[in-house]
Amino acid sequence: MDRRLLLAARGLRAFGFGFSAVLIGIHLERRGLPAGLIGLTLGIGLATASLSGLVAAWAAARFGRRATLAACGLLMAVTGLDLALASSPVLLVLAGVPGMLGAASIDLGPFAAVEQAMLAEAAPAKDRNTAFGRYSFTGGLLNAAGGMSAAFVSAQATAGYFAAYAVIGAATAVIPLFLSRSVEAPGAGMAFGRFRPLAALAALFALDSLGGGFVANAVIAYWLHVRFGAQTTFLGPAFAVIALLQAASYEVSGRLANRFGLINTMVFTHLPSNVLLILVPFAPNLGVAVALLFARFALSQMDVPARQAYVVSLVPPGERAGAVAMTGAVRGVAQSIGPTLAGLAIGAASFGVPFFAGGGVKIVYDIALYAGFRNRPAEHEVASRP
Repeated sequence: MDRRLLLAARGLRAFGFGFSAVLIGIHLERRGLPAGLIGLTLGIGLATASLSGLVAAWAAARFGRRATLAACGLLMAVTGLDLALASSPVLLVLAGVPGMLGAASIDLGPFAAVEQAMLAEAAPAKDRNTAFGRYSFTGGLLNAAGGMSAAFVSAQATAGYFAAYAVIGAATAVIPLFLSRSVEAPGAGMAFGRFRPLAALAALFALDSLGGGFVANAVIAYWLHVRFGAQTTFLGPAFAVIALLQAASYEVSGRLANRFGLINTMVFTHLPSNVLLILVPFAPNLGVAVALLFARFALSQMDVPARQAYVVSLVPPGERAGAVAMTGAVRGVAQSIGPTLAGLAIGAASFGVPFFAGGGVKIVYDIALYAGFRNRPAEHEVASRP
């Protein structure tokens, strides 16, 4: 039952983040923010999402995981209300401060640190890869539904969707109250422990996220709007398809990891996706650009469940929330730089810059990850070997 409730909360958030990623840039533009401030708002949102994971890991150890997840849901509700009601540029930019914009990836933010720690302890070692794949798969399907729902709203009526976003946040604040005490951390609860094994890995994740920030979903949606005039009626279904492709790849990821290993799965699915990313600015029209993006997203997120399973397997159970939060914080701060620069580049009509920069940096990450970690399997991979 606990795993079902966790998946339900994950799915609800994914639905909200799905339509937010499509609408947030257009919504902020409709409220009068220029491209530079839109990029800044997205950047703040990405940075605080990952840094808030550190606070969540500390709070989970101090006050309990269920209470922490409930508080995070309330922050999501506050963000939705701000976006729905505010018209002041200052208040709109401040909407990114709680870290709940959902501008890039549904595994960023304070929820991930707590939930992934629970999931690692709930799943036996031999099932951990597929358990993380299913966790991502559930989020991916509901993310697709959220993106599709954005097709039914006009650019003039986005405020209503962010009011619904606030309701979703309130619902995710209630669900943790029904979880059993068994989901709480075992033992005395130490939020942060031995991070030395994670230092080099976190640095590489930061490099990957720096590249990812240039091409966060909200940035891509805004870029398609500016470059080709794409409207919400097109962007919603397009990002729904992207989310479905990602969801399917999550389910495949666990199986690939079981057969070829976590690091191999991370690298050899990620590398070709970044080559496709670099090709997007050369697209002569909207159809070709979206086709390239579809091909890219069918591969680019297979590393997500593999990465999650790898990180939680490098530290003891009591330190898993802190490990997820620490690596997420490093990733998020690095990623937050990208949207600000991408917004300026789009505003200056330098349309290829976000894709060239994002794809190039990510290719460097792929090569470095394989070189540094190909001979270091995760703890549960070693345990499951004959």
